[in-house]
Amino acid sequence: MSLVKRSVAEFIGTFWLVLGGCGAAVLAAAFPNLGIGFAGVSLAFGLTLLTMAFAIGHISGCHINPAVSIGLWAAKRFPATELLPYIAAQVLAGIAGAGVLYLIASGKAGFSLSGGFASNGYGLHSPGGYTLLACLVCEVVMTFMFLMIILGSTDRRAPKGFAPIAIGLSLTLIHLISIPVTNTSVNPARSTGPALFVGDWAIAELWLFWLAPIVGAALAGLFYHAFLDEPGEETEGTPASAQLRTEK
Repeated sequence: MSLVKRSVAEFIGTFWLVLGGCGAAVLAAAFPNLGIGFAGVSLAFGLTLLTMAFAIGHISGCHINPAVSIGLWAAKRFPATELLPYIAAQVLAGIAGAGVLYLIASGKAGFSLSGGFASNGYGLHSPGGYTLLACLVCEVVMTFMFLMIILGSTDRRAPKGFAPIAIGLSLTLIHLISIPVTNTSVNPARSTGPALFVGDWAIAELWLFWLAPIVGAALAGLFYHAFLDEPGEETEGTPASAQLRTEK
């Protein structure tokens, strides 16, 4: 599969993640009388990843997250030469997803970006008022564990065909834990799209939601490769579709 086709798959997957997950937060979380709340938003993010893992995992590996691509590279499961195209596709898709969501959300009278538009933040812009340090630790640790689950469930020794379920549910759990802290990022592309529309504080605080997920993912990749991989597990240079593929 060509790099162009795999990058297109990454665009589609990331677009769905942002539209589905952030869309649930903006449109449905507090809908009068029928709001889905934090639990519903958490499930929405998990379902977007689960569905895309089955839909494009065999094409691009379904990274749909710059931190995941970097974590897989650190674990020697993804070639460095393909990082830039993947990350570019993911970030552009995050912006496109947020753009479509804005067109939908702004169609209702009284809509305002002042509600945050599902942007991530710390301090005054943390949903629960958590400090910068607390938010930094949360994002690093949550992304670390996310990559550990991705690497473990896609390991050659793991049961075949179940990785998308484990990965999707892990993202759900991560959101259940950390929405009150940072509104949950663990994905720089997901953070970038909404932040560009909100501007102001969301742009000023976006650095954290690039730095922390990348650090957490890279640490997980290095740790897994050093302590949990078997010799010969490296797949650097192989097609990206080998990373999260679900069939034997």
